[in-house]
Amino acid sequence: MTGAYPVLRLGPVRPTHPWARTYRGTAASVPEARRFVGELLAGCPARETLMTCVSELCANAIAHTASGRGGVFTVEVDCPRAGVARVAVTDDGGPSVPAAGRLDLMAEGGRGLAMVAACTTRWGFREAYPGRTVWAEAGWPVLVPSPGRPQEVAGRLRGVIGRPREVAGRVPRVPPLDWSGGPAAS
Repeated sequence: MTGAYPVLRLGPVRPTHPWARTYRGTAASVPEARRFVGELLAGCPARETLMTCVSELCANAIAHTASGRGGVFTVEVDCPRAGVARVAVTDDGGPSVPAAGRLDLMAEGGRGLAMVAACTTRWGFREAYPGRTVWAEAGWPVLVPSPGRPQEVAGRLRGVIGRPREVAGRVPRVPPLDWSGGPAAS
């Protein structure tokens, strides 16, 4: 059984209200959580990275905590500021704390958090009684206007960096360079 809290709103990701969904602590829930993150991060430059990370964090919650023994885990997706997206998985608690081991490509296990650490900007965990929340952030470059330049110069730069070029003296209307994502973005 899955359920969402708070109620998902359509529109861009809001930094103060992350999207969250709770899942049963079973292996079948991992692809559901991955789809949830993928849909919310449609158009986000870090989408694939964070989908991979949420798969690993959910699998860890199931394998190493009470979530996998009849419990649940919650997945949150947030965009705390321009150029940054975050996923977090809150589990039902376990005996050990998350730690990224040495990345040994020949090992059969134990590479997950090392992979998360290697492909994200930063990751960490915090206590969330009775469980723990493990999170990962990925970032991408965004245009930051210079305080001394007029807005029209910054506006012209939008058409130069990864956008359609000016056609017949007019700049085409394009969405802003910072990703706003969310279900309505697809």
